[in-house]
Amino acid sequence: MKINIIEKDYGVCINNPKHFLAFSDFGVSDGIDIVENVNVVMAKDDFKSTARKAETFNQSKGSYIAQSTESLNYFKKTYGDLTIFTFMANDVVVEEFTQHLQVANSPKGFADARINLSHILYIDKVLSPKDLLKVFKVVANTKSRVFANMRLPLHIQNILNTDDFLAVLSDIPESENESLDINNAIYDDVDFEELKVRIEDAVEISIEDAFEKLELTFGILDYFVAEGILIGDLVDAGMGLVEDVCDELKQKMEAQILKSLSDINVVMLIAAAMRTEDDLNRNRIRENDNSDYLYVGEVLGMAISNQIAGTKAIFNFKRYYEAKPGIIYGLPPVLDGIFAGLIAGCISKIFEE
Repeated sequence: MKINIIEKDYGVCINNPKHFLAFSDFGVSDGIDIVENVNVVMAKDDFKSTARKAETFNQSKGSYIAQSTESLNYFKKTYGDLTIFTFMANDVVVEEFTQHLQVANSPKGFADARINLSHILYIDKVLSPKDLLKVFKVVANTKSRVFANMRLPLHIQNILNTDDFLAVLSDIPESENESLDINNAIYDDVDFEELKVRIEDAVEISIEDAFEKLELTFGILDYFVAEGILIGDLVDAGMGLVEDVCDELKQKMEAQILKSLSDINVVMLIAAAMRTEDDLNRNRIRENDNSDYLYVGEVLGMAISNQIAGTKAIFNFKRYYEAKPGIIYGLPPVLDGIFAGLIAGCISKIFEE
């Protein structure tokens, strides 16, 4: 079945003159509908304004469902009898922090920023309402799984898909009458397990493509932000065991921290520790019963200090790890070790110079 796509500056209409069977969470919808038009429109998020905008399409004489959005940025991919539309609304951009480091930021601030990846999936088959509902669940569950597996920084997870939408569409059975009894109609015999695998693949690819098109990537500074750790906090912690602190020394410390964070080995050690901390906090490791002394943070911290400034930095690591100045004191048992290691390595490096 060939579907039509009508684009206006205020919306996108997916049109099927022979009608869709649709299941959606759209603002203007009855849940399951037989419609000619599926509309995504720039409108206020309420029923009246969304419906009013949808009715302005040239196909307004046909029945429709409609959803409001803040962005009409979308792309379409077709895989045989599957067509997936991915709508992207994003308030986050990746900015240069230094020559070698970037950070994700938003002009709205992370309290109000949003990243919404929404989907409309059309299946060129005659599916029953029961199968259509199963497809809806497959798409929703796949999105949740893919996002969970991405392990994004917490402040990004908190703004991801807080206002996304989803619709799944299929063809309707042919009927000699104008009205269709969807409960007693004849539907295609579908190998649902095979269809499920293809839908999951299509949704996963669409999410990967969306992040690529939005140029959204995340690095070590974004994970620092997620932990509430600022570069200035690390500088202050580094000065905590230093006599005769001056602005020049603080500037050297900050520069050395940023330089060290451009070392992929340092970054990977920190990332490994953060992932370990997260796994421990969420009880993902069965063998962790909190009865044994956990010193993995110390091991990783010493490795970080050694990577930055060599063996001599390990002596400073012990000082910073035991004293836990500044922000280090409040960190959990793995993170305190790695940040003591980062600070000790940087302090050793700047005094060496």
